[in-house]
Amino acid sequence: MHVFLSDEIWDFDLAAALGEISEQRRELALKFKHELGQRLCVLAYQLLKRGLREVYGIEENPIFIYNVYGKPSIAGHPEIFFNLSHCKEAAICVISDRPVGVDVESVRSFNDSLVHYTMNDDEICEIEAADNKAVAFIRLWTKKEAALKLIGTGISKDMKEVLRGERLHFETFMDPQQRFIYSVCQNYT
Repeated sequence: MHVFLSDEIWDFDLAAALGEISEQRRELALKFKHELGQRLCVLAYQLLKRGLREVYGIEENPIFIYNVYGKPSIAGHPEIFFNLSHCKEAAICVISDRPVGVDVESVRSFNDSLVHYTMNDDEICEIEAADNKAVAFIRLWTKKEAALKLIGTGISKDMKEVLRGERLHFETFMDPQQRFIYSVCQNYT
């Protein structure tokens, strides 16, 4: 598994970058109303291009095909699995030789109704016992999102039950400035 992460959202020429990506991705990026969204969409794709070049020697822009739930794969490369995510502080791409999911989220405040809607009783206890409740919530949230992205079905089941009964392996990290947390998920094999 290879992880490519960047928080250099404002460090590239957006117009030039839009010219260097696939038409498919450019159209998606330009659907974002605000420049931040456009930049994050482009940056995540740039990370994928970098990973494909470094890991597989693939130079051309990847074209995506999507499953019925919208999970992308790379046309012509069924052996390569990847997942992209971004938040307002960073973009991330994970590439693997087996299915993978990733989520990155900003550390931010949350409300109790969201916690009770998305977390089961054990997870609520974990959050309540934590020194930093926001960090504990985001850590669990990124694990749930990464698991759902691995499975590739979107939010199709109760968020409280996402992590129960699954044989999943997670790696979770917080950036040194504590601005964001990301989790990577794969099945145990």
